[in-house]
Amino acid sequence: MKWSEICIHTTTEAVEPVSNVLHEAGASGVVIEDPEDLVKERDTYMGEIYELNPEDYPTEGVYVKAYVAVNSFLAETVEEIKQAVTNLSEYGIDLGHNEVTVSEVNEEDWATAWKKYYKPVKISEKVTITPTWEEYEPVSSDEVIIELDPGMAFGTGTHPTTVLSIQAIEQYIEQDDVVIDVGAGSGVLSIASVLLGAKEVYAYDLDDVAVTSTVNNAEYNQVSHLIHAKQNDLLNDVDVQADLIVSNILAEIIVRFTDDAFNLVKSGGYFITSGIIRDKREIVKERLEQSGFEIVETNQMEDWTSIIARKP
Repeated sequence: MKWSEICIHTTTEAVEPVSNVLHEAGASGVVIEDPEDLVKERDTYMGEIYELNPEDYPTEGVYVKAYVAVNSFLAETVEEIKQAVTNLSEYGIDLGHNEVTVSEVNEEDWATAWKKYYKPVKISEKVTITPTWEEYEPVSSDEVIIELDPGMAFGTGTHPTTVLSIQAIEQYIEQDDVVIDVGAGSGVLSIASVLLGAKEVYAYDLDDVAVTSTVNNAEYNQVSHLIHAKQNDLLNDVDVQADLIVSNILAEIIVRFTDDAFNLVKSGGYFITSGIIRDKREIVKERLEQSGFEIVETNQMEDWTSIIARKP
């Protein structure tokens, strides 16, 4: 079978929304090639393998790549992707070069080759994320193992925004908490919440592909009975009272539902937000405070910020 590789040359800030555009266009996964990965110091004590070729990376900006089947609608799909990416600038997102290129590849060239780069990664004190095809033995009795299949999900779970989210969940979640996950994506935050003690999680995403990914990954991790995944627009028409709300999406989206989050989280509960590029941090903090939250903590990883807010 023939596949086309769609490569978008953009910025770090635009990686998440561009990836979402590609998923909505039918891509089942994305590849992110960031030149920062070439110089990043990495732990290898858990057996991670890094064999990166500098020629695959841009000298500036980031490549976001996806693969779609070659068919009679390919040209239309590419044009729709170009337009949808360009429209992201209306939200104040810096798209950088915003160059889209298309090349043809054989299925066997990419369908499995990328798997050799995806190994178990410990992303917090307790949580390790591992691909479903890897055999992994816990190194401690309290280690939490999350299995993901990024071929159907929205990434490997090791992006800084996801890492920041899980680290915050681990710190602030209490046993038997009720959790709401807004913009669930792969469901990794919902799964982490359950494995770290949540009684149940309500996972919402506007994209039905994300809902399916959440359901499938929850089944992989044997927690599907505790995660209620549903297609929904942010917190519209939600009436669940939660101890903890977590959302790893764009800053521009977070500021749209801080009032709803304040109304749905219990007194003394927390709202964990991530997916916030450094330049948008103060905007989100101000909006959270306007809604009535107290800012408890902010954390930084690379260009990304997470904010932990508490309802008095």
